[in-house]
Amino acid sequence: MTYQTLTSFGPLPIRILAGISFIAHGLPKFSDIAGTGGFFASAGLPAELALPIGLLEVIGGIALLVGVLTRITAGLFIIEMIGAILNVKLSKGFVGGYELDLLLIAISISLVLTGPGRVSIERDLLKRELIPKGKDIVLQQQQQQQQH
Repeated sequence: MTYQTLTSFGPLPIRILAGISFIAHGLPKFSDIAGTGGFFASAGLPAELALPIGLLEVIGGIALLVGVLTRITAGLFIIEMIGAILNVKLSKGFVGGYELDLLLIAISISLVLTGPGRVSIERDLLKRELIPKGKDIVLQQQQQQQQH
């Protein structure tokens, strides 16, 4: 196996862990949607965001797990986590506050940059990314770096 082949598996473990994490945080929102809405309202957010945020976390988590629309999903998660940090977690400090959110942002940034990698619907079944522009930008930058 070449180095490039090995690195194409790099996104797989973080994609799986992020997908499981988002699903695990999204599902409980549905068990008490009114309570989740109340929590959102107490944080100064519209209670109506409970359902879309729950859906994003569950559907987006599944998308990451299977490796479809990875870059778009990761981008949405970055926005969500920034919102969570600024609106809820910042006052709690780093440890026990926003550390997990920052980790999920870092993972999501990595997935935006790399795409789904190997063992994904986009790469292995469709043989292409559904939104290939990000991949093209990264490949162009890699080619420019190799020329210098």
